[in-house]
Amino acid sequence: MRFPTSLTADGSDAMNHDADYSAAYIVLTTDDPAVYGCGFTFTIGRGNEVCAAAMELRARPLLGRDIDAVCGSLGGTYRSLKQDSQLRWLGPDKGVEHLALGAVMNAVWDLAARRAGKPLWRLLADMPAEDIVDAADLTYLSDALTREEALEILARLAPTRGERIQQLTESGYPCYTTSAGWLGYSDEKLRRLCQEAVDQGYRHIKLKVGASLEDDIRRLGIAREVIGPQGNLMIDANQVWDVPQAIDWVKQLAEFNPLWIEEPTSPDDVLGHAEIRRAVQPIGVATGEHGMNRVLFKQLFQAGAVDYCQLDACRLASVNEVLAVQLMAAKFGIPVCPHAGGVGLCELVQHLSIFDFIAISGDLTGRVTEFVDHLHEHFVDPCIVRDGAYVMPANPGYSAELKAQTLQDYAFPWGDYWAGTDAGRAEQEWRTGSAGRGIAFAGARAKAEA
Repeated sequence: MRFPTSLTADGSDAMNHDADYSAAYIVLTTDDPAVYGCGFTFTIGRGNEVCAAAMELRARPLLGRDIDAVCGSLGGTYRSLKQDSQLRWLGPDKGVEHLALGAVMNAVWDLAARRAGKPLWRLLADMPAEDIVDAADLTYLSDALTREEALEILARLAPTRGERIQQLTESGYPCYTTSAGWLGYSDEKLRRLCQEAVDQGYRHIKLKVGASLEDDIRRLGIAREVIGPQGNLMIDANQVWDVPQAIDWVKQLAEFNPLWIEEPTSPDDVLGHAEIRRAVQPIGVATGEHGMNRVLFKQLFQAGAVDYCQLDACRLASVNEVLAVQLMAAKFGIPVCPHAGGVGLCELVQHLSIFDFIAISGDLTGRVTEFVDHLHEHFVDPCIVRDGAYVMPANPGYSAELKAQTLQDYAFPWGDYWAGTDAGRAEQEWRTGSAGRGIAFAGARAKAEA
């Protein structure tokens, strides 16, 4: 699935100038047409077909399996897919094979929640602590979090889960908006969107920075003028700086009192993040949307390198790995503020944040989840935000299902929208020509045409 967001600069930042928000999408069906699961991983255009191919490989072991066995042990199903050593060699625990595992297991969790008749957050909230820990991927984490510690974290809040469910039912889960601050927007559009966000009840607004210091100073001045001195302003560099450059640039933006600097350098540079954090305090350091696995988060926590954990629902290998990171964050006292800048990510992370508060953290201090107001109309069960907060999802599943019309229109390159564009025609020609034949796209085309 591919959406032409590059035409309006939606999703633009210092690293990614022409993002076409995209998703490699999978549906797991069963003998009962009413019981199915949907999952995806997020990309920004080219290469999406590589993720789709990897997902098909990852999902093959599920074919023919009994649904009771698949949904009855969500940790066991995860481990059975992960143990494919030939696919794992392509990572391990990173890259396309890891994105593919996450997408397939997101579909399994969606399937399990639909089958139980519960939204995913409720499915998790109703699970005993032992089942939650069994589902979490705790491999390579025992020096930071043991199984016993994970159980203790969950046991501490178990008696009062209902109170927090009631609290969120009444108030929602707080979120911030990035929709006002894409780097490709004009100053006039930035000002208008910031004012609209304030009028809609947002108390946190994030701007993209990092392309030009002069532009950043001007744009942050506009945003701070609109939201006032009490509003929370965050900035996001999307990995474009080296460590010394990040420190210098952030210090020059400190006059605008940003709450955090997000992705100031390479997402893999644990020690670099730690150095930046020491240098720019009291401005916080946030990262995680490109956090490839739970081990990287472990090291960020151990090194005191971050103030905010921005895990991603699709880059990590589904709920199984997300649970491990959430539990570690609780032990280290780091607020989890998931990343959601992409098609469908808001639909997923609302469940993760809600469950984190209900069962793991028990605290909303310093916690605010991203919201981007793009493409929700393509989902059967879109997220709902009111007064700067996510409304609790009520329908069964993980909110991951795309509408049938969207599948028909935006499948790339055969969908109705793309078939009439130069990009779609060029891709079709390549895939059906001599170059494309060697990558076995004929089957994908036949499915799309059918």
